[in-house]
Amino acid sequence: MSKTVVPKGYSPRLGPYETQTAIGLIKHTFELNLCRALNLKRVSAPLFVDGGRGINDDLNGVERPVVFDVKETGENAEVVHSLAKWKRMALKAYGFHAGEGIYTDMNAIRRDEELDNLHSIYVDQWDWERIITPEERNLGFLKDIVRKIAGAVCDTAEVVTRIYPNVGASLEREVSFITAQELEDLYPEKTPKERENAYLKEHRTAFIIGIGDVLRSGQKHDGRAPDYDDWALNGDLLMWNDTLGCAFELSSMGIRVNAESLRSQLKKAECEWRSGLEFHKKLLAGELPLTIGGGIGQSRLCMLLLGKAHIGEVQVSVWDGGTKKACAEAGIPLL
Repeated sequence: MSKTVVPKGYSPRLGPYETQTAIGLIKHTFELNLCRALNLKRVSAPLFVDGGRGINDDLNGVERPVVFDVKETGENAEVVHSLAKWKRMALKAYGFHAGEGIYTDMNAIRRDEELDNLHSIYVDQWDWERIITPEERNLGFLKDIVRKIAGAVCDTAEVVTRIYPNVGASLEREVSFITAQELEDLYPEKTPKERENAYLKEHRTAFIIGIGDVLRSGQKHDGRAPDYDDWALNGDLLMWNDTLGCAFELSSMGIRVNAESLRSQLKKAECEWRSGLEFHKKLLAGELPLTIGGGIGQSRLCMLLLGKAHIGEVQVSVWDGGTKKACAEAGIPLL
C-alpha cells in the first residue's frame, strides 16, 4: 500500500531529462570524492550469489530474497540484498592490504520493502569496504571515516549547486555523533524514527552509533544482521532533508565483526547455526581481513542533492497504483 507524502507546495525543479543529466553528474562526482577520501578502487560486483553459503545479506532476517534455479548447476541462486559479506571475501581474494579498499555499484531487489517516498523494491548503492588494522577497531577511527564520507557528500553538493543553483541542498558538514541509547534516553516517549527527526531537526547531520543491539527499553533502534557489522561499532549517517522535512538516512556502515563479536551476536540473534556456513567458518578461522564498510544510497543521494520528494523521480522501479495516482495528482514524474 502506498505511503506517499507530497510536501505542501512541492514542484520539481528539474524536468525528467535534466534530472537524468544531473544524476550522472552526482554519481560521477561523488565516486571521485569517495575514492579520494577513503582510498578505494572500483571492482565489479555480483547481481546474485549462490544460496546457502552465508554470503548474502540477511538484513533483519525476515526479508525474502529473490531466488531462482540455475539450469546448468541444478542449484539455487539468490539476488543480493547487499554485498556486506561478499566484499570482505573479495578483499582477501584480491590481495588488498590495510588502508586499501574497494567500492562497487550494488543493485538489489528487496521484494518485501514497503513503498513510500524513500523506499523502493529496487536498491542501488555504492557498496564499499576497506581493510583495517586491529588497532583501528575503535569508535575514534569509525568517526573519522564517517566525517570523510560526510565531507564527500558536501563536496559533491557544492558542485551540484554551482551547476544547478536552483536545486542546491543546504547541508551541514559537521557531524553530530550520538548513540542509539543516548537518543532513546533523550526522547524516551518517541519512536526511533521520531527520535531521528527530532535530533536531526536541530543538528542536521548526525551519525547514530550502535544499531542492532537491544536498548535498555528492551527494543532495538533498528534491525541489523548479526554477521557483518559489530553492533557496538556501527551506525547510520543521516542528514536533514529540507524538501521532505525529515531525517534522511544516506548510509548504513560500520566496523565489521571479528570472531569474538560474531560469536556473541549470533548467540544474541539465536542463529548460532550460521557458524557452519562458508563465510562464517572462514571468519571464525581468521581467514578474512578485519574491515570497515557500508553502503551509500545512490538514489537517496540524488534525491537529497536535487531536492526531490520521491525516490521514483531519480530511479526506475515498479510502483503500486496508489503511488502512481498520488504522484500523478501532485505533478511528480516517476521515471
